[in-house]
Amino acid sequence: MCGFVGFANFEEDISKKEAILKNMNETLKRRGPDEDGYYIDKHAELAHKRLIVIDPEGGKQPMIENFLSNTYIIVYNGQIYNTKELKEELVRNGFNIKSHSDTEILLKSYIHYGKDVVKHLNGIFAFAILDTKNNEIFLARDHFGVKPLFYTLVNNTLVFASEIKALFKYPGVQKIVDSQGILELFGIGPAHTPGLTVFKGIYEIKPAHFAVFNNSGLHIKRYWKLQSKEHEDSFGQTCEHLKFLLNDAITRQLVSDVPLCTFLSGGLDSSIITKFASDYHKANGMPPLDTYSIDYVDNDKNFVKSDFQPNSDSFYVDFISQRLGTNHHKIVIDTPELADSLEDAMIARDTPGMADIDSSLLLFCKYVKKDMTVSLTGECADEIFGGYPWFFREDALKSNTFPWSISTNERQKLLNPYIGDKIKLKDYIDYRYDESLKEVEILDTDSKETAEKRKISHLTLNWFMQTLLDRSDRMAMYNGFELRVPFCDYRLAQYVWNIPWEWKALKGREKGLLRYICKDFLPSEIVDRKKSPYPKTHNPTYLAKVKGMLSKIMEDKDAPINNLLNRDYILEILETDGKAFTRPWFGQLMVGPQLMAYLCQVNMWLEKYQPKIEL
Repeated sequence: MCGFVGFANFEEDISKKEAILKNMNETLKRRGPDEDGYYIDKHAELAHKRLIVIDPEGGKQPMIENFLSNTYIIVYNGQIYNTKELKEELVRNGFNIKSHSDTEILLKSYIHYGKDVVKHLNGIFAFAILDTKNNEIFLARDHFGVKPLFYTLVNNTLVFASEIKALFKYPGVQKIVDSQGILELFGIGPAHTPGLTVFKGIYEIKPAHFAVFNNSGLHIKRYWKLQSKEHEDSFGQTCEHLKFLLNDAITRQLVSDVPLCTFLSGGLDSSIITKFASDYHKANGMPPLDTYSIDYVDNDKNFVKSDFQPNSDSFYVDFISQRLGTNHHKIVIDTPELADSLEDAMIARDTPGMADIDSSLLLFCKYVKKDMTVSLTGECADEIFGGYPWFFREDALKSNTFPWSISTNERQKLLNPYIGDKIKLKDYIDYRYDESLKEVEILDTDSKETAEKRKISHLTLNWFMQTLLDRSDRMAMYNGFELRVPFCDYRLAQYVWNIPWEWKALKGREKGLLRYICKDFLPSEIVDRKKSPYPKTHNPTYLAKVKGMLSKIMEDKDAPINNLLNRDYILEILETDGKAFTRPWFGQLMVGPQLMAYLCQVNMWLEKYQPKIEL
């Protein structure tokens, strides 16, 4: 896992901008702490920051390949999981493979397949390949956007990077937030419309898209999407194929030349990952698998049961770790540290995010990084298999908006009244919601339940899951740490997409089918456990800490947050410990202390980035 930057202009000589390139690349040093590399050409400059995971010597970047009087150069962030099959195909076609780096395989696969290379990849990736003979650059991003790739155009120059902050180091790229940016930030955020950012003129290559930049401009094309088709397998065949896909996706992602572990929460999803990974270790004569869990000081003492979080994790973590024989490590975070890391989490995202839901993962990765470099997580199982409450709750299903963000009125009220009079969040949210639903393909053979759940699944996969994947990448890579997400294997997602909802929600349970196929290899205590979201702190000292931080901000009437948001409403939120904001800001957990922490992040962002607001 790494980070890269670059810029290209095939009409002008830009070879004397090395200092700019280095400044851009230096912003990504946390993504790639191990080494860096540069390529300077008349019409393009590329740079790379590397986190070494596979083949320290053979995977250096930018990687250059001369082939049939042409030169190709790649910068790449990610991991290709079908490297073995690609290598075999390349060898059959006469290619000489010099290393066991997936970077070399990816570059030579592009030379072999051309722009169709993306149709042959299984992995998480963002990359740019310069073709010097044809004067063009090819950029691509993986099927679900696990790895980021941002770009902008400045005077016919394409500027691109793994993170937004790097783009601001290129002359002429400004930090402007216009009305659409405000709508994205406070109407959709911390999610975002695919392809957009909160900054004017700065975009992302959408998941499952590639782009070609040459003398005729920038051309973007989609290369993959989930296809609706009738599910023909029997129930038994479905279960067996799912077991195969799960095992294959997980074991493919266990390849690493550096220490690797799994995150274990004691829930179903992380237990599945850990079970297959642990079995792989045992079958290959490896030491016991290392597993890690996160908790907070005094969390068991202060835990309060709710519909969204019915029980704490600690008992189940110990139970499944002992059952699987893993070498388990518990990371316990205190509340002051959680609050103090809010700014780092914001910087990692380049925007306000999920408050301590972000900063806790950032700290978790920071501590695990002391011993490990790579971890597998159970992220994305809820999106793929239907695990969230909104798949089942009538109020969410009939909300006619994004069900994880139904606080539309409260969001509107939070805006500074002057801005709120100009910007109507609900109209924008409705537009994006309707626009997204038009992409869903419903079959005539779909039952009413399946058709309804296709819609909610589409929204969840393309909006909510993307937000969590953004979080995973930024918080982990801020620590030079790699997170892998086996449930996000596009083959698994495609297969599950067409399974009838009545099977997915077997016995009326969230992830009912996934639970059913796990009953043969996981204990019932785990299989039957009710879903519990990513753990948050229940320690009342956290509320006191973030309330104090926000109160201090609001004591300064010149604080930039007052120009953007409703000062009186924020004071009301403070006075009621967050209860004046009656629904979660986002998802299931961003309420009360998390909302106050988010507002702190907004002010930190305004102070740190100093965006120009244009309405």
